[in-house]
Amino acid sequence: MRTALPSRLLRGAVASAAALAVLAGCSTDDSVDDPPASTSSEDGGTEEETQSSEEWFVQEDYDEQDAQRSATFEGDPEQPWLQYIDGEMTDTSSYASQDPQKVCFANASISNPWRQTGWITMNQQLQELQDEGVISEMETRDAQDDDNTQIADIDYFISEGNCDVFVISPNSTAAMTPAVERACETGKPVIVFDRGVETDCYTTFIHPIGGYAWGIDTATFLSEELEEGDKVIALRILPGVDVLETRWAAAEKIFEENGIEAVDYFTGADPTEIKKIISDELVQGDVQGVWMDAGDGAVAAIEAFEDAGVDYPVMTGEDEMSFLRKWEETGLTGLAPVYSNFQWRTPLLAIQSIVAGEEVPKEWVLPQTPITEEERTEYLEANDGMPDGHYAKFGGEDLTGYPDVWQDRKIP
Repeated sequence: MRTALPSRLLRGAVASAAALAVLAGCSTDDSVDDPPASTSSEDGGTEEETQSSEEWFVQEDYDEQDAQRSATFEGDPEQPWLQYIDGEMTDTSSYASQDPQKVCFANASISNPWRQTGWITMNQQLQELQDEGVISEMETRDAQDDDNTQIADIDYFISEGNCDVFVISPNSTAAMTPAVERACETGKPVIVFDRGVETDCYTTFIHPIGGYAWGIDTATFLSEELEEGDKVIALRILPGVDVLETRWAAAEKIFEENGIEAVDYFTGADPTEIKKIISDELVQGDVQGVWMDAGDGAVAAIEAFEDAGVDYPVMTGEDEMSFLRKWEETGLTGLAPVYSNFQWRTPLLAIQSIVAGEEVPKEWVLPQTPITEEERTEYLEANDGMPDGHYAKFGGEDLTGYPDVWQDRKIP
């Protein structure tokens, strides 16, 4: 039987049910091989799959994540992947074991740089826990951004019957819920991370603060740097993904409150499409700001201003190295919001606690702090030699193989 979703996720799920029904799947910052059509309508959205942000906006969720931006996190700030906001805990004493655990990981995909960075970090953490005898092996099935494939993957693990722990990074929220519930019915620990599902049967759900927090950070920054009446182009990857939709829902609210003219487009993270959108807008008049719901394509957006020979915009990108480097090179006024990539370590470290019979947070909310201009040089230096697709706050500096494994970018 389906159990109750934590109130924050339930409210969002109700608001987004219609769009999730057509979700093809993406990551938190997706670059897709076949992006959705992005023919712009007159209001800046797309003619296909456009949905008002009002249908995603839930004031209570917005207020909660706004408050969590300044919350006190439990744990060592030097290990943010283990920090959490104090709240309900799960008793795991029944799972205590001295035996190495076989982990079954149903992954949505590794189809973009954000997920690839996390996947590399996760595998390095896995090696250390295997050496410590906590985990025997991790069998992984990659759904390649497909709901049906991931459902089949989870059911395969269940029928195989050899899993000690399930780890699931859902492709989408609603579609994956029944499969997650079937995993819970096995009586084994179930760890969900990155995106949620419409049940709380899991042992722990691990994620950064969320989309509203991203939208608040970025739109507040732009509104403070710009003047009333200034124009912002909002570049969005694709519709129907809760964490992306709530980023825009929060940002749109703040832009409206501050008299900022914001026009949004879906781009599929296609650099050519991004350049075209900005070039067309610049022909129509000045553009003072650029807002992005993920960092893919940020460099293309900046290059469009260079090609037009106009002043750089005030801009928000992400902690992807390509944006940080272009930001440094140009000297534009910017902010790098973060959807903490280090969360990919946390599920495996949660297993270490679970098999020790230690309590873990029921909803494990991780820190999510943007990189400011004052911090940019620090993160550039710390990640010197990393490829452009690397994420500055990946949190793997203390793991075996650093920095070579992340520099080589060989996907396990």
